[in-house]
Amino acid sequence: MHFDDKPLFIVPDGVESRWISPENFAGAKGVAAQKNHGRKGSPCFPMKPGETRILADVEGTSGTIWRFWVTIHNRSPRMLRGLRLDFYWDGVAKPSFSVPIGDFFGHGLGRMATFQTAFFTSPEGRSFNCYIPMPFRKGFKIVATNESDELQEAFYYDIDYTIGDKHPADALYFHAHYRRENPTTMQKDYHILPKLNGKGRFLGTNIGVIANMQLYFKAWWGEGEVKVYLDGDKEFPTLCGTGTEDYIGTGWGQGQYAHLYQGCHIADHDNFQYCFYRYHVPEPVYFHKDIRVIIQQIGCWTPDSKPLLHALGNKIVQQHEEGLVEVDLSPKNPNEYGGFERQDDWSSCAYFYLNSPENKLSELDPVEKRVVGLTGNIQKDGLGVW
Repeated sequence: MHFDDKPLFIVPDGVESRWISPENFAGAKGVAAQKNHGRKGSPCFPMKPGETRILADVEGTSGTIWRFWVTIHNRSPRMLRGLRLDFYWDGVAKPSFSVPIGDFFGHGLGRMATFQTAFFTSPEGRSFNCYIPMPFRKGFKIVATNESDELQEAFYYDIDYTIGDKHPADALYFHAHYRRENPTTMQKDYHILPKLNGKGRFLGTNIGVIANMQLYFKAWWGEGEVKVYLDGDKEFPTLCGTGTEDYIGTGWGQGQYAHLYQGCHIADHDNFQYCFYRYHVPEPVYFHKDIRVIIQQIGCWTPDSKPLLHALGNKIVQQHEEGLVEVDLSPKNPNEYGGFERQDDWSSCAYFYLNSPENKLSELDPVEKRVVGLTGNIQKDGLGVW
């Protein structure tokens, strides 16, 4: 995937640059920075609980969004999951997709983190940056709604785009899809991307996991395999990985790291909370008719966790060829390692291109379902640094 199909030293004919921000809500030519005689008169705005603001509404032109930057004063867990973004492509009546601001920009579990990836960045853990190219043919609209019960004192943003781009007929529309299951269902794989019809490209996902320590203490949770069902796959998929940490390019557990296409930017081993991602840029995942992306919820006991799991006394089950079997983790069991089925709190935001401005996936969960049980970070000072 290329961020620009022209060399840096070529200016495409008829293509113009625009920025939308609180200093120029319309992105109009020659009218920005007018308030306070041009001396930083309108850098941001507040948002009361329940308030909606149109961030951008561009009509009657083709173009491409190249960068979307935001920073906000209140970055509490309820705000990161409660501040909703709705994207509309080419004049569709309903949102093309809706996402919580935190999870969309890679800040999962209501927690801010410092990271640098090919698609999203937060250089000091205080901002939200997206660099995924988003083409449109007739226009676009982006709307923010504060669905939390908290005041957003200051919302800063910048949408950098071009107009006049000549997109080919097969250019696809960008989409995202947020989900959460708390808890997941035993042996029912978590859907990163539910079945989606159409032609497109799966760009990847960021995932958040809050492991259930009440049931499993600190036993490893990430043995589940990612499976991608493509173009008519039924019982078995075409693509399958070998484990959760394997999917993001590491092995034997997940520490904290952030690379361009894969990483684990939150690895809270004390509270067993993890945020990680994989972006399929060098190795594309195409679909021509339909796609479905899932991940299993499978854990593993180790010599350290086995006696602790046994002491908890909770039922531990394991899949065998003959079916689901309860495991005896007492000292009689000689196996120091073994996989078992789990139920944890999983959430995700998947990204993809599709040959339609609408994706027909399920609507965004109500805000209370998105925020329940989040602990997030501890605010360090009055500037909202987390």
